[in-house]
Amino acid sequence: MSSATTPSGGVSFAAPGPGQWALDRSHYPGGTTRISMSLMDSGFAPGLRRAFAAIGTPVDTVEAKFVNGFMYTRLRPLIGANKPAKKLPPNVVLAVATRLHPAFRVRNKAATKTFATRPWRAVVADWEHSIRPMLVQTNDQFGSVDVARCSDVELTEHVDALIAHLRSTFETHFWLHGFDLGPVAMYVHGVGELGIPAADAIAALGGASPTTSAPIGELAQINVLLEATGCEPTTLEQIRGASPELSGLVDAYLIKHGDHLVTRYDLDGLTLSELPAVVLSTILNAGSERRATAHPEAIAAALRARVAEEHRAQFDDLLTEARAVMDLRDDNGPNTVERPLGILRRALLEVGRRMVVTGRATAREQVFELEPAEISSMLSDTPLVTSDVLHKRAEDRAAQARLDPPLGLGVAEPTPPLSVLPPQLRRLVSMVETAMREMGLSADRPSGVSQTDGLSGSGIGTAVYRGRVRRADNPEEAIVSMEPGDVLVVRATNPTYNAILMLAGAVVTADGGPLSHAAVLARELGISAVVGASAAMTLPDGAIVDVDPIAGKVTIVSK
Repeated sequence: MSSATTPSGGVSFAAPGPGQWALDRSHYPGGTTRISMSLMDSGFAPGLRRAFAAIGTPVDTVEAKFVNGFMYTRLRPLIGANKPAKKLPPNVVLAVATRLHPAFRVRNKAATKTFATRPWRAVVADWEHSIRPMLVQTNDQFGSVDVARCSDVELTEHVDALIAHLRSTFETHFWLHGFDLGPVAMYVHGVGELGIPAADAIAALGGASPTTSAPIGELAQINVLLEATGCEPTTLEQIRGASPELSGLVDAYLIKHGDHLVTRYDLDGLTLSELPAVVLSTILNAGSERRATAHPEAIAAALRARVAEEHRAQFDDLLTEARAVMDLRDDNGPNTVERPLGILRRALLEVGRRMVVTGRATAREQVFELEPAEISSMLSDTPLVTSDVLHKRAEDRAAQARLDPPLGLGVAEPTPPLSVLPPQLRRLVSMVETAMREMGLSADRPSGVSQTDGLSGSGIGTAVYRGRVRRADNPEEAIVSMEPGDVLVVRATNPTYNAILMLAGAVVTADGGPLSHAAVLARELGISAVVGASAAMTLPDGAIVDVDPIAGKVTIVSK
């Protein structure tokens, strides 16, 4: 692959460093704000580097760089990361090097310790008893600030403190992901060796993430009380007016969830509080009888019965470890990224409003074009950026978002075969490869998925669901077009889709596997899904389809 590519639009995309870089749109779809790029730069690679070193992963980290507003990632080698790719030496030489080189010896020792001590147990305990409570308290403190009442100095100090907080939480976010993936990878890989396909094994993880399903429970409580009043509201204010108890529950729900970014990870996304119609729809839809979550205990018992008796204790151990981290995996993002970013968005919009008043911006949203170091100056006597510069940056970022970026940049780096690694490193890498495949993040399709049928994928659920297709390229499009009970069809989902998925009758994705976000959320919410159906985005918008999770297939009933 060439080191530079010129896609449609005539804009050149050059590799941001040595090696091969892959386009990653799971976090940012394009046209990324400067503040978000800065936060990712300070948190992504450092967080994963810490986790990889602790676990014993035989790579340095995953780097993330932005090219024309698009995020590209590269697996950074443990040795020679800054050198141009070259042909690998013979396997026998590699085998010796991975055993004698000091860096690999340290990683092999860490991997051996990982399998013996299972460090994610301590991380989960720290999360539950220390890290999460501290984050909730800090986010509550930031969220309680009435930015409209702050002086200019107080407001910019508040913004600077929030950005410093986010630099720390971004690193924590990616550090935690290094640990929550490990036991899930070990489970999927281990039970595969016992003869259980990954898609079957993953079904037993349902119900292990109460954080994911908790909001629907809160909404269902409001729904039940609302139905008892006989009120048929068309606004949130009408729900509040139905009874003092309902008013309190709605307010409590928005205090807890309202600051979360729900349409994208970037600061130009919207928070739940900015979408009252979505909150109303999720409340009215929360009592739907179609939601029937599976019984993971029964699934696990059935799987256990398929395992030879002498291996059942091993199966139980693997499943216990995987279930123990599932809630951490889903609880991480809301506390480390989505809520503090939403609080920062609210504060920045107040900065932007004041910039408009003083003539330093023509629209408050231009505040999102600033660099972090420029923000405080915009409410001082010496602004670092003019309104014209901000206008030009906004135009450039909007143009970037319309580009069609290349999927990869740079020169491919040869990958050593697993056979050259010491046994514990080989085992660790095999586990991670299995998990990445089942998440739909590798070139190999998830196990059990047809290679040729573009409307087949991994099925989640126990019942066929018939509904109307609502195809969307992003959560904003879904918000505009979706009605409760529609079949949401998207390229892939991430946690910013959570509020929208609460409205869906079923979900179909083009990317992903049984460990992907869409699959996890569908299991927890009790909705049917087919993920990794490569031709999903060709489904006609408005068509009636059957989503069959048992067969793992989507069938068009009527266009």
